[in-house]
Order: sequence, then C-alpha cells, then structure tokens
Amino acid sequence: MIDTFREKYERLLDVLRGYGRVAAAFSGGVDSTLLVYAAAEALGKENVLAVTARSASFPQRELAAAADFCAGQGLEHEIIDSEELDIDGFSSNPPNRCYLCKYELFTKIGALARTRGFDTVAEGSNADDTGDYRPGMQAVRELGAVSPLREAGLTKDDIRAISKGLGLPTWDKQSFACLSSRFVYGEDITLEKLSMVDRAEQLLLDKGFRYVRVRIHGGASCLARIEVSPEEIGRLTEDALRDEVCAAFRGMGFSYVTLDLQGYRTGSMNETLTDETLMNETQTLQKEGAE
Repeated sequence: MIDTFREKYERLLDVLRGYGRVAAAFSGGVDSTLLVYAAAEALGKENVLAVTARSASFPQRELAAAADFCAGQGLEHEIIDSEELDIDGFSSNPPNRCYLCKYELFTKIGALARTRGFDTVAEGSNADDTGDYRPGMQAVRELGAVSPLREAGLTKDDIRAISKGLGLPTWDKQSFACLSSRFVYGEDITLEKLSMVDRAEQLLLDKGFRYVRVRIHGGASCLARIEVSPEEIGRLTEDALRDEVCAAFRGMGFSYVTLDLQGYRTGSMNETLTDETLMNETQTLQKEGAE
C-alpha cells in the first residue's frame, strides 16, 4: 500500500517531536520550507528558529522570499552573514568546496542556537541526497546537525507532494543550489562572476523559464552554458529571444553564450569529477573529520 502524503507528513512530524527547540537552516527552497513549516506544527512556533545565511552566492530574490515566508507564517527568522568567499581556500573552488561552506555555516548556526537556547540544529537534505557527490553532508555530520526529512525517509517527490497537499507555495519551485555550484571545479569563484551568473539566471526567470541554470566556464573569456528544461529548449532557440538573450549575456560580461542540449539537471558540474578524484576527496574529508 502506498502511503498518502498525509501519512508521510505524519512520519516527519513524529521525527521532529523527538527534538527540543530547533534552529533550522532555511534557504526558502522546497526542502527547507517544508522542514520549518513542519517543525512549527510539531513543536510550536515559539520553539523554532529559521536561520538564513546571507552571502554573495545567495541571490537577493531568494533571501527576500525566505523572509516573506517566515513573516507570513509568523516564524522567528534570523539572517546571518556567512560569506563563503572569506573562507580560506573556498574561492579556488576545490571539489570539497561545499564541505568548507557547510562547516562554516553550521558552526555559525550552532553558536547562534546555543546563544538563543535552541537544543537542535536541523537541515533540509532528503532521502535522495545520497546518490550525488555531497561533501557538505560530511560537515553536517561532524557538527551534529540533524536531517529530519532524511530520517523520515522522504524523497524530493514526497516533499513536493506533501508541500502541495499543505498548500505551501514552494511545492513546484525549482531546486536551488548556491551560485558557486555554477563554476567548474578548480576555476576561481569571484564576486564579479557570481554577479554575472545571478543576473543571467534572473533574466531567464524573468522571461518565464521555470528551471534554469547558467554554468560559467573559462577565465577571461567567460562562456555561459545555459540549462533549461528539455521542454523549454525550443523556445530559447527562437530567433528573437535567442538574439535578446545573447546580447544581454554579452553585456553582462560573457564572451560566448551556449545552450546545453541535455537540458536542466542538478549537479551537472559533478559530471566532470572522476572516480579517483571523488575517492581522494572522500578520504581527505574522513581524515580531517577524525582529527
């Protein structure tokens, strides 16, 4: 028998009831929105603190959406500064970039939680977040943060179905990853290029594209590799819109504008990592975690 969305949601509520007061990392995305909403129902709004990190790799539109949701739900919301570019080694974009980011972020959230009297730090990864290269999860485990959606066995499809059933506005929102994920591993991440990617993606969103990534390749001669959903590829190749997008991207600083015929997919930059690289990075993280 297939569980209904309500039965799956009750599993999540049961997991959350096992915690005391919860400080939850909140990006305003599909997963973390359900997490804070469910935590408020399971524990009471007074026992939940939504924490959003402000940085150059987090678009202003996402920060505003996160703040609006919390205000509408009557949830306590704290915005902290967590600038990844200030982290030693981050801007050189190593394969373990997400580990560096998450370690710094959850260290700050943990300190805030202790100061404010919250017992548990929670984050929004789900049961699907085990099949891709995710070094950030190593940092989450090391710092003792919990993952209620994963504990409840909820997949991304489950989370969308539950969110739709609950009437949450994020149920069909595209998955979000920080803008640093648009860079090729080993190529420097800069404030200027983060801004280019942010503006380029915003342009495509404003044109009505729902699922968007603009990957950035190259040094001085920047190449934009656009990913949109396969159903939307044809629209982007129409002469007038194609010319408008190319002109706008070049005005932002891109020398070349390309379209990825595979279409939108999360984690496409990880396709460049070899098994040997993944093994070496995993061993390095395990060693660092043991020290």
